[in-house]
Amino acid sequence: MQGAGRGSAKRIVLREATGADMPGIARVRFSVRENSATPAHLERLGITNETVAASLLVDRKGWVAEHEGEIVAFSMADRADRSIFALFVQPEYEGRGLGSTLLDLALQWLWQQGARRVWLATGPGTRAQGFYERRGWTQAGDGPGSDIRMELGRPPGGEEESP
Repeated sequence: MQGAGRGSAKRIVLREATGADMPGIARVRFSVRENSATPAHLERLGITNETVAASLLVDRKGWVAEHEGEIVAFSMADRADRSIFALFVQPEYEGRGLGSTLLDLALQWLWQQGARRVWLATGPGTRAQGFYERRGWTQAGDGPGSDIRMELGRPPGGEEESP
């Protein structure tokens, strides 16, 4: 995937996330313009670098996009509740297809885990809501707090259930 500039030194690298990526993931999470949150707010919800890193060893899987060794975007999916737990792109890397690519990786994994329908929560009236709607997600009620719940069904011919 071609990244922020010209030439091979500017390529974006996609890879699976690990617990060691949490500082970079947190930096991206707190850099966004919409669906923003503070570390204190997330901590009240039980979401910390430590709890997210631990969840990657159990029911979640994540992916990061790196540019010159720095995480610039990430996604995380949760197989236990069949959800997209997080999808964030650093503002200066928006509009380059990273969000779509990372969402596709998360969805593919959830379909492989046997999900028939997946959900996520996002802010109403945000660019994120439009991003998901353009990809076939539909509003399915209220989410946590002031968020809305959006859902997407497995496409026909989607991944078969894993053993």
